[in-house]
Amino acid sequence: MIKCHFEWKETIVTILADSDFFVEIARKEIAACRFILENYISKNPFFKTTLETYGKDPSAPPLIQRMIEAANTFGIGPMSTVAGTIAESAVLKMKEAGAVIAVVDNGGDIALYNAGEKPLVIGIYAGKSDFKNLGFSIEPAPDILGICTSSGTVGHSISFGISDAAIIFSKNVALSDAAATALGNALTTTGAENIKKALFVIQVPGIDGAVLVEGKDIGFWGKIPEIVKAHIDYDLITKGKNVKTVNF
Repeated sequence: MIKCHFEWKETIVTILADSDFFVEIARKEIAACRFILENYISKNPFFKTTLETYGKDPSAPPLIQRMIEAANTFGIGPMSTVAGTIAESAVLKMKEAGAVIAVVDNGGDIALYNAGEKPLVIGIYAGKSDFKNLGFSIEPAPDILGICTSSGTVGHSISFGISDAAIIFSKNVALSDAAATALGNALTTTGAENIKKALFVIQVPGIDGAVLVEGKDIGFWGKIPEIVKAHIDYDLITKGKNVKTVNF
């Protein structure tokens, strides 16, 4: 298994793959996605800044349309989906090229393809919460899985909530990214009952399951992978210089 840290402008990722060949495919796709995104924003600057629903644009590249559709599901801005959408695009290219294992962690928004023989364990990093050294055991499957995380206490991404980790599982990684943001925004007050209420926000078609962590409380919805003990090494967290992000 090859592990590679890769930075392209503001995009900072960790790539896991069978070989350097697939890592290079992921790098090229990430750069291509950045080019598409930057070109669109140069002509449509509101796309980058809005925190609310962005109108459908049938003339936009498919990457942009996926971002808009996912974000509009939750009434939030399309840039809330950028990390998951880019990660998904890279893993899809790796899968199409024949990779057996392909993972791109874009600052806690993870696209994962596991066609191997063993589960992959993705750790839970929830800052200073009570939940430590736990992970999700991801069984081999034919589809790409999105595991996306938002946090109001960890990392630099915008969140209007107080969650330590709002984690979403979906086969649509862009949708998973948008849902994680929406779930994180929904929790503004501590307590188990408020976690339960917040989880209603993401119960839409396409979302398989969710985990919401805040302090000593944790809530679950839908179908989630088995939770197992795991050693969470901070040095494995995807981050650039002076940047903290949530990941495995």
